[in-house]
Amino acid sequence: MIMPKNQFDKFIKSKSNAAKKEEFRQAKRTIKKEIAEGMARTRARKAAEAAAKKAARDAPRPEGLAKGAPVRAKAAPATAAPAQAKPATGTTVKPGKPGAPQMPLNKFLSHSGVSSRREAAEIIKEGQVKVNGQVVIEPGFKVSEADDVRLNGKKLKPTGELVYLLLNKPKDYITTSSDPEGRKTVLDLVRKATTERIFPIGRLDRNTTGVLLLTNDGELAQKLSHPSYEIKKIYEVRLDEELTKKDFETIQGGVTLEDGNIKPDALAYADSKDKSVIGIEIHSGKNRIVRRIFEHLGYSVQNLDRVMYAGLTKKNVDRGRWRFLSEKEVRVLKYLNTSFTRKKPKA
Repeated sequence: MIMPKNQFDKFIKSKSNAAKKEEFRQAKRTIKKEIAEGMARTRARKAAEAAAKKAARDAPRPEGLAKGAPVRAKAAPATAAPAQAKPATGTTVKPGKPGAPQMPLNKFLSHSGVSSRREAAEIIKEGQVKVNGQVVIEPGFKVSEADDVRLNGKKLKPTGELVYLLLNKPKDYITTSSDPEGRKTVLDLVRKATTERIFPIGRLDRNTTGVLLLTNDGELAQKLSHPSYEIKKIYEVRLDEELTKKDFETIQGGVTLEDGNIKPDALAYADSKDKSVIGIEIHSGKNRIVRRIFEHLGYSVQNLDRVMYAGLTKKNVDRGRWRFLSEKEVRVLKYLNTSFTRKKPKA
């Protein structure tokens, strides 16, 4: 059932001008900072080059060297590259090309479109990844693009083009990159969208429908999945019976589940004439959290539809269809709640 627009608006509100201005200011500050840092690096490099030239000119000349002849400074001994930590298997992994930029192995997998960084860490711990022919089970092991990194025998390479998709997920599709049981996955719905390897951000269970983001941007996936950013999600829930006022107030005040207390950010009847349809706003990323809230009070969830995720809705995207995010939407996602998390006190 589609929530009536006048009721639906109480859950999905357009951002205020103040919020938009703050996002713009954050983006502007970040760009200015990056430019300033780049200029500082350039100045430091030029100063070092000038100092080296001056030192070469002022260096004492060996006896017998004709005046005006150039003096060649002895090359400084090359600094040995820091040794990489040995993998937990006890084998020594041959390093790739010296001097290549390095990154943690789980980040490398994420940038290769395998999965989010957290999921990549689990894949590595299971021993599915080899670096230069040796199994590595440490997610933080440093690698570069020059290394031969393989997942189950298939060579990986960080992507050159970042892709961002919004899918209106239908029922009976699981939110994984592949399924050993041969069930349909969300990637089956977006195969024609791109040749890049993409993966879903977070999970929706098989029978949950609605907004799902897919990307090969590991850093963005990590951010949107991290609890500290408190990414807002809104669901439309259809129950097997009407939600009583007492249970409504209980959920509003917070319920204690097996993994702790959970309190929604907002709760409302989606239809004043049918109190079995509920709108719930929540930022928790715990597994099956919405279903478990209502099941805890004895209700059965008949349908669960995510109507908004991180400010994005499925408007104009039919069930089972997808669209690319705009540059503006991607930019907003990258700065979403950034100022909020910086101000949060450390635990």
